[in-house]
Amino acid sequence: MDIKKNSPNSTGLDVESIRRDFPTLHQEINGKPLVYFDHAATSQKPSAVIQAVENYYRTINANIHRGVHHLSQAATDAFEASREKVRHFINADSTKEIVFCSGTTGAINLVAASFGQKYIREGDEILISHLEHHSNIVPWQLLCDRIGARLRVIPVNDNGELMLEEYEKLLNHRTKLVSVIHISNSLGTINPIKQMVEAAHRHGARVLVDGAQATSHTAIDVLDLDCDFYAFSGHKMCAPTGVGVLYGKQELLSTLPPYQGGGDMILSVSFEKTIYNELPHRFEAGTPNISGVIGLGAAIDYLDSLGFENIEPYEQGLLRYATDAMSTIKSVKIIGKAARKSSTISFISDKAHPHDIGTILDHEGIAIRTGHHCTQPLMSRFGIPGTSRISLSFYNTTEDIDRFMIGIDKVFKMFF
Repeated sequence: MDIKKNSPNSTGLDVESIRRDFPTLHQEINGKPLVYFDHAATSQKPSAVIQAVENYYRTINANIHRGVHHLSQAATDAFEASREKVRHFINADSTKEIVFCSGTTGAINLVAASFGQKYIREGDEILISHLEHHSNIVPWQLLCDRIGARLRVIPVNDNGELMLEEYEKLLNHRTKLVSVIHISNSLGTINPIKQMVEAAHRHGARVLVDGAQATSHTAIDVLDLDCDFYAFSGHKMCAPTGVGVLYGKQELLSTLPPYQGGGDMILSVSFEKTIYNELPHRFEAGTPNISGVIGLGAAIDYLDSLGFENIEPYEQGLLRYATDAMSTIKSVKIIGKAARKSSTISFISDKAHPHDIGTILDHEGIAIRTGHHCTQPLMSRFGIPGTSRISLSFYNTTEDIDRFMIGIDKVFKMFF
């Protein structure tokens, strides 16, 4: 392959310098230098994030919003500074629209419980798509089973793209919510969210966007998208695990009942009546993942320092390079060939099972993901039990892809 012709390194990223920021990348697995191609499952963490979390525990470890002592105030300031960073990161109007939670799954369950209780009734309809992660399927099934609503599914074509004509047909006066993934974790498909939101709003429906796979690959502007909710996880965007965000329009969040009861989500409590706290705190019961939120703020600082105007073209270059290389292997079939994709490639082979591919590559120090990727309905749509998946990030290189190609060659030689 002509590396110079296909290389993405013409962008503004100093990838070698970036790689030095990620300690996990500099180790050997089974005696081989690590190649990490499982970014869609969880991203690696830069030293700045690790240091931010460590600094919290070393210097300002205290609970927030409740103490008058110095440590509590310092922890509160750092926590709320991260909320403002998130607000700016997704271009929300107000920090009142930024709710911290455990991750995308927690955010979706919050909406299913609170929005579902307030606005969805028997006979109403919720639209999801064939691309969804289980965390954007099961909460809606539970809600529908509980109240007698109907779950309807937007189909995908053979390229793994949503069939927008069918989506328009599914929308009707009974549609109360559309909950759709921004970028597919299995296929990398980038959905036309703004267009889908406009269509849903014409029918009076609200829209939740699962942004778990989007926030590390592309700039998010919730005002431009005009979505009603946007959910994402920290651990897929270089932040710690166990922390995430639900964005919700202020006028909508203000109408919703609390998701959980406990400390910090109240203004006053008596045995006769409880008065709930103002936004966003009414949805943040109990002691939160303080260090995780502070780490999320540090991750946002890091991504901002790189700039999505640099990250996006670099990762698209990696995607083209890897796709071109894999297209030369006759025994490999790429699943998902959407016109707009993020840097994720799922594939199958008639020569080896995905688990065998993943196991053998691991012996070569190459980490990929195999299985159904928590998208079993999508796998069924393509008539397969699962795929092998490589998911690339700005800290990957063409040399990583070359190593992967050598590893794949070894895999198939073992089965010939």
